Amino acid sequence: MGKRGVIIVAGGSGKRMQSAIPKQFMLLGGMPVVARTINTFSDALPGAEIVVVLPEEHLAMWKNLAARFDVAVHKCVAGGKERFHSVKAGIDALSDNVTSIAVHDGVRALISKKLIIRATLAVEDNEAVIPVINVVDSYRRVTADGSEIVPRSELRIVQTPQIFKSETLRRAYEQEFDASFTDDASVVEATGVSITLVEGEDSNIKLTTPEDMEWAEWFLQRD
Repeated sequence: MGKRGVIIVAGGSGKRMQSAIPKQFMLLGGMPVVARTINTFSDALPGAEIVVVLPEEHLAMWKNLAARFDVAVHKCVAGGKERFHSVKAGIDALSDNVTSIAVHDGVRALISKKLIIRATLAVEDNEAVIPVINVVDSYRRVTADGSEIVPRSELRIVQTPQIFKSETLRRAYEQEFDASFTDDASVVEATGVSITLVEGEDSNIKLTTPEDMEWAEWFLQRD
């Protein structure tokens, strides 16, 4: 299978979380959010290289915080102005011998080992793999004449980890930044690579608001 690389992007500020500390450092189930994310990837992919990308001003804070918890081995690097630049910094921090690279939002701390493994296995036969879930709401597209319904069957909600063959992701991030890039899949797709979809998880949410944290605490304690 080769060696796996993991980039965990954790650049949140906590503004919508109404928190005095960055949301990735808030405690969830007694452990910092990003630490829980790191440990899940380490458990799912033993021996993987894990790089955590943080705002430069948060590096010292995380070093001090991580020392108080049982966090799997990882490397930390400073991110850039846009998420694109942060992911690129993560790619540059990985060794040249990783065969695949997973990019994950640090605050998707409820990710399961099962999903990580399923997506990682899928990239063995594909260049780019992303997890998605079905939409349940109705959507309308705004037009010059008003609006029109968008068939739900044509839509999917995109999650992370987005996993790519190493050479595919490295080549994609040699491009110049473009404001149209919304995630890593869009960066890779711009090079002509097709994206393969795998089933995601409803619980794999991006922790953004206080209500998300309350739900996440309940989710962890439900058993």
